[in-house]
Amino acid sequence: MASAPSSTASSAPGSPRRVHLPDTARDLVKILVTGPFGVGKTTLIDSVSEIVPLHTEEQITEASAQVDDLEGVRDKSTTTVAIDFGRISLAGGVVLYLFGTPGQERFRSLWDDIAYGALGALVLVDSRRIDASFDVLGLVEETGLPYTVAFNAFPDAPSHHTEAQLRAALDLEPDTPMVTCDARDANSSIDALLALVQHLIDRHPSESR
Repeated sequence: MASAPSSTASSAPGSPRRVHLPDTARDLVKILVTGPFGVGKTTLIDSVSEIVPLHTEEQITEASAQVDDLEGVRDKSTTTVAIDFGRISLAGGVVLYLFGTPGQERFRSLWDDIAYGALGALVLVDSRRIDASFDVLGLVEETGLPYTVAFNAFPDAPSHHTEAQLRAALDLEPDTPMVTCDARDANSSIDALLALVQHLIDRHPSESR
């Protein structure tokens, strides 16, 4: 890969779900889709996956509500308790296997197992509650995974923050990509994933084909 594949997936958004890998598949890449509870990880994987996504969701009960921080996500009724999984084939033979992680602290013991073998992470952030992302960013950085930050564009998200302010709030390194996406929209989500793919290529140009 000399450059990031185009934003045209080999299975276009809205087309029937496929099962088998395309014959053009060449580079199989494991990617984490991570972020705090209720940030849109499941939604993003749903929007782009060319296969029927795997979800491990359970209803939020009164007991879990006492443990999990529901601030800002009071309307959420389910939560991922293990992983979400999807797959998307990009132009150029690149296939991304997407592993969505639970967003709550109580599932932290699963992190190492889910992250094993991943090449990078797309970290979703909700600008209405930036502080909720600190723990997840810490986990990603502890594992040494390259990552891209994607602000999920919630309808009531504040629009007055500058890029510099958002970078400072998250304490991002200058070379860490930061984008905005709408996790409900396949093309927007694919663009966020492509930003991560390009970041991985830029970090390891000698390994790019």
